[in-house]
Amino acid sequence: MENKNILKSEQIVKISWEKIQSDMKDKFGKDIFDSWLRKISFEEEFNNYVLMTVTTRFIRDWITSRYLDQILSIVKSYKSEINRIELSVNEEQKNGEVKKIDHKLKDNSLNNVSFIKDYTFQYNRIDPNKNFESFITGSSNKLAFEASKKIADKTSNYNPLYIYGGVGMGKTHLLNAIGLKLKEEGKVMFISAERFMYQFVKSIKSNDMVKFKDYFRNSDVFLIDDIQFMNGKEAMQEEFFHTFNALLDKGSQIIISGDRPPNKLSRIQERIKSRFSGGLVIDIQQPDYDLRYKIIKSKTDELRNFYSNQVDISEEIQLFLSKEIKNSIRELVGALNRIVSFSRIYNKRPNISEIKIILKDLLNYSENKVTVELIQSLVCKFFKISKTEMLSSRRSRYLVRPRQTAIYLTKLLTTKSLPEIGRDFSNRDHTTVIHSIKTIEKLKKNDNELCNSIDTLKNQILYNNQNNEI
Repeated sequence: MENKNILKSEQIVKISWEKIQSDMKDKFGKDIFDSWLRKISFEEEFNNYVLMTVTTRFIRDWITSRYLDQILSIVKSYKSEINRIELSVNEEQKNGEVKKIDHKLKDNSLNNVSFIKDYTFQYNRIDPNKNFESFITGSSNKLAFEASKKIADKTSNYNPLYIYGGVGMGKTHLLNAIGLKLKEEGKVMFISAERFMYQFVKSIKSNDMVKFKDYFRNSDVFLIDDIQFMNGKEAMQEEFFHTFNALLDKGSQIIISGDRPPNKLSRIQERIKSRFSGGLVIDIQQPDYDLRYKIIKSKTDELRNFYSNQVDISEEIQLFLSKEIKNSIRELVGALNRIVSFSRIYNKRPNISEIKIILKDLLNYSENKVTVELIQSLVCKFFKISKTEMLSSRRSRYLVRPRQTAIYLTKLLTTKSLPEIGRDFSNRDHTTVIHSIKTIEKLKKNDNELCNSIDTLKNQILYNNQNNEI
């Protein structure tokens, strides 16, 4: 009888996925739900987290970056013990064949799962999409790619291999690809320095260091990402140093990534930096134009296939992105994702002017260079009126429209508030500013000539300004 009551109480607190879906639709709206959140499949519920899957890495990254925290809040409203959502990729869902993920660590007594087992389930998961085949190479990353391939093929013995480069350059992708290739042949440990530290502290608190040492020193391949996060953690560096030596002694392969070369790591013990420098050190540089274009081309084709050719990213847009987004591959792909989202939400192909607005935080158009004075000067020049006439109180038709256009562009292209904009236009009331903005927005719907004029002005303000043409 007691066992039956326990089972009954467990059933009562099980999460209803249908209710959560209904709440998501109410919270985010039907369009977002149908476009993105309906694609989520509920897999398993554990003691303090739930496992959900989607069909592609693109969908997973999009949901994670924009909606996952709010989805977690909805789940917690039904079961407060849940503190995390694991969202992974299950490609078998594409053809309607939902393949359940094999939870080898799940047993009949989840409450008794050890911390090390729980750890491997959460953090030692290699992404099958980040393989060598999906890594696009160019002159900036070719050497790192070839060295990683040789290690995976066991045709060279660089130990350790240390790969460094800026954020979003593909370091994690290469480490993942190595682990993916070698995991069938031996025990692969793939972890970030931050997670290594977390488990180290947790082991100390739970008096479980023996299990920690045995676990990490038993790997055949040890991959550790973002080593710079180990800076200043003296106790953890001491443990890592001994783990590193133990792995080398047993012949394990070690691959490390960081954001700078070993000798530039700050607050890292000299003996650790010396060990890193004793292997092969390779950098991944900023992607050149050719590589950026290859990446954009590949991702565009991938998105077209996924959306059954509903995504329309023109060659002009691809060339523009390849030319303008230079800092990292991650930013480049993120920019493309934004444009695809815009295109799907508004059911249109954006023009270059709209893309400059969508991506203005990524493009090298410094917002503080877009001033009200610049906008007023360009609008006056375009409409062939003087700045004195624009700022006057006269309401002649040939002055009102340029004035309203300038106010509209100021609201669109700067962060100024309505009262601030009013003050910049001869102390006009903020209600006048609102009226001007609404008038232009209304006219744009039916006046193609006005739309073209505003697009031209946006181009001059945002683009030509960076070359100091005005």
